[in-house]
Amino acid sequence: MARALLLNERDNVAVALEDLAPGAAVAGPSGVVEVVERIATAHKVALTAIGLGEPVTKYGHPIGVASRPIQAGAWVHTHNLAFAPSVRPSASRPAPPAARLVLGLPTTFLGFRREGRRPGIRNAVAVVAASNCAADVVRGIVARLRQQGLPGVEQVAPIVHGSGCGMQCDGVDHAALRRCLNGMILHPNVTAALVVGLGCEVNQLCGIMSGLDGRARVASLGIQDAGGVARAVERGVELLTRAAAPAADERREPLPVAELTVGANCGGSDANSGITANPALGLAGDALVAAGARWVLAETTETFGAEAILAVGAANPEAGRKLLAAVRWWERHTAAAGITVDGNPAPGNKAGGLTTITEKALGAVLKAGSSPLQGACDYAEPITAPGLTFMDTPGHDAPSVTGLAAGGCSLVVFTTGRGSCIGFPAVPILKIGTNSAISRRLSGDIDLDAGGILNGVPMVDVAAAIAQRIIEVASGERTKAELQGLGDDAFVPWLPGPVL
Repeated sequence: MARALLLNERDNVAVALEDLAPGAAVAGPSGVVEVVERIATAHKVALTAIGLGEPVTKYGHPIGVASRPIQAGAWVHTHNLAFAPSVRPSASRPAPPAARLVLGLPTTFLGFRREGRRPGIRNAVAVVAASNCAADVVRGIVARLRQQGLPGVEQVAPIVHGSGCGMQCDGVDHAALRRCLNGMILHPNVTAALVVGLGCEVNQLCGIMSGLDGRARVASLGIQDAGGVARAVERGVELLTRAAAPAADERREPLPVAELTVGANCGGSDANSGITANPALGLAGDALVAAGARWVLAETTETFGAEAILAVGAANPEAGRKLLAAVRWWERHTAAAGITVDGNPAPGNKAGGLTTITEKALGAVLKAGSSPLQGACDYAEPITAPGLTFMDTPGHDAPSVTGLAAGGCSLVVFTTGRGSCIGFPAVPILKIGTNSAISRRLSGDIDLDAGGILNGVPMVDVAAAIAQRIIEVASGERTKAELQGLGDDAFVPWLPGPVL
């Protein structure tokens, strides 16, 4: 019998756990089915005949409809499965697993106390560009500081981007950019910061500084006032060296796990994502939530079709309403551009066995675990509610992680099935591979392999390993992205307005 996984007894497709050849036999709910064509690992095989327009069911939910008649044993993918906006999964959350509270999670991590802020897990300094016009000066300051070093400082993080001008002053883009920049300047992982502006841009230094309320050690520098690029670099090094001087006396100390804010994100997903890494990560999240931590799910465009599963039974009904409203906004936003949310699955997602956005979303929302929704926030807004929070972000990796980091996430756990090289300035990215093949191939980039679940490793064991790794990274252990120095260009604020 060939290896194929039936995820729910109501499903009419199974997931191939190995390449299936014509003539292979797979077990279905109604008996043995003969495979009629070659089907790649992680792709779907029909367990029964499915008529034109009939729902295709996976995870116990419809993921689309047959766009042509499908023979039992046939490959089910883009050529015969279509997205159907009117076919929605039912609103049902999984029951809390009995194992969620017995993962052996430590009660403390080793972090840095911050006056007036949550504790940090890194002692970084941030050099922040008010606009893209200041990016070269920021990079020059960062290069100098990395070369000379700063006592007690673990990282020098450039916060550069492609915006800051050509936008309406105090408009929607300006407000979103300010949230992102302020979130990084005041981030718990940042002990001191320098904000650099050209001088004439829309995003003025005075406006940024006035919004900080003196809650951090922050200096500012105008390039035009300093006398140009070379002098600005010299002056910036002096200012930040002075601002970061107290870091020499800062030490890690035991702090409650409840002080952590952890973001859950995915990128380069495959069909294994919703079988291995995502549900295991959700189980780890349940354990952290039980310890009082904040757990944050994002990527609104990757909840489409599964949003009601998150919203049902929300502990905070307003949070559920806000989540649903965000999904409706994205429907209008994409329709205005003449596209649909089903444009989200990328070619790599499809090569990895994912066909429709509904199928992708049903696997993606498993990162939330089974904890009830406590909060929902706009892009890059501060995350305040303990427990599960949803943040409205795009599905694109860099803007989504930027929103999570600016909202205050201590670190981000990032699941991937096709592979990813994302890092982020001052905020560690912990990568979980969804299958052992990609974890081996990208062994220098992926921190933990969840693919053993496909070969019988208990999911609770993988969840325990993820939870333990989160605590280790929070206590100072470097992720593979950090060890490679990745992330200098990953700060990408999502700005949905026009460029003027």
